[in-house]
Amino acid sequence: MKLNGKVIVITGAGNGMGREMTIAAIARGAKVYGVDISQENLDGTAKLVGKKDHFKSEVLDITDRTKAATLPDRVIKAFGVVDGLVNNAGIIQPFVFVNDLDFAHIDRVMNVNFNGPLNLIKAFLPVLLKRPEAQIANVSSMGGYGPVPGQTVYGASKAAIKLLTEGLRSELTGSSVTVTGIYPGAIGTNIAANSGIKMELPAGTDAPAMKMTAAADAGRIMLDGIEAGKARVFVGSDASMMDKLVRYMPERAPRIIYDQMKSILPK
Repeated sequence: MKLNGKVIVITGAGNGMGREMTIAAIARGAKVYGVDISQENLDGTAKLVGKKDHFKSEVLDITDRTKAATLPDRVIKAFGVVDGLVNNAGIIQPFVFVNDLDFAHIDRVMNVNFNGPLNLIKAFLPVLLKRPEAQIANVSSMGGYGPVPGQTVYGASKAAIKLLTEGLRSELTGSSVTVTGIYPGAIGTNIAANSGIKMELPAGTDAPAMKMTAAADAGRIMLDGIEAGKARVFVGSDASMMDKLVRYMPERAPRIIYDQMKSILPK
C-alpha cells in the first residue's frame, strides 16, 4: 500500500521510531493520526512535521480497551477515512531475570506490548476491511525470536506479537488488508527512559559493542516494508543475523547470546 494520499494511525508517535515514521510518512504524502502516552512528546513531533494539516494526535493509553475501541471514530472525524494502523508503541522490562521480576512489571509489559496492539487491531479491523486497500503493521523485536537474558518477559510479549501478526496475515488472505511484521534490532532510541526503566550496568563493566540503527533509518526501512506489503521486515543487520542464528543453530543460540551478554547480566 503506497502511503501517498492514505490516512494511517501510528502509536508511539511522540518519540523514537514512531516519531520518525510519522515525519517520513507525511513526507511521502500520508496523513497521520499519532497516538502517544505523552502530550509533550506529541507536541514535539507536531513541531517537526512538514505539513501541519497532515498531522492530528491524541494522548491515549492503548491498554484502555474502552477508549481504544472508539479511536477509529475520532480518526475518521479528523480525516474522513482510515487506511492503516501501525502498532509501534512498546516498552521494555527492568533488566533482571524472571525470578526477580515482579508481577507488576510483568503485567505492564504484557499489557502495553500485546494487549494494547490487540485492542487496536480489534477496533480498526472492521473499518479497514471496508477500504479498497489497507494495512496493519505490528512492531515486534528481534527479542521476539531470539532469547535475550534479562529481557525474557519483554521477549515473550514480542513473540506473542510475532505470532499474532503471522496468524492475522493468514486469516486475512484474499482480503483488502495486508499485514506486516516488523523486527527491529538495536535502535538508537530512548526506549529505557520511555519505559520508566533505569538500565544501569554493574560497576566496572561495559556494554557489549553493538552497532545501532539510527531511528530515522529505522523509520525509513519500516515504511519501505509497509509500502511493499512485506510479511516480515528486519530493521538492522543484527536483527537479520539473530534470525539466522536462532533458525540454523537453535540449541547453541541461547548460549551464544548469553556468553556475549554475560558481563552485564544481573548477578
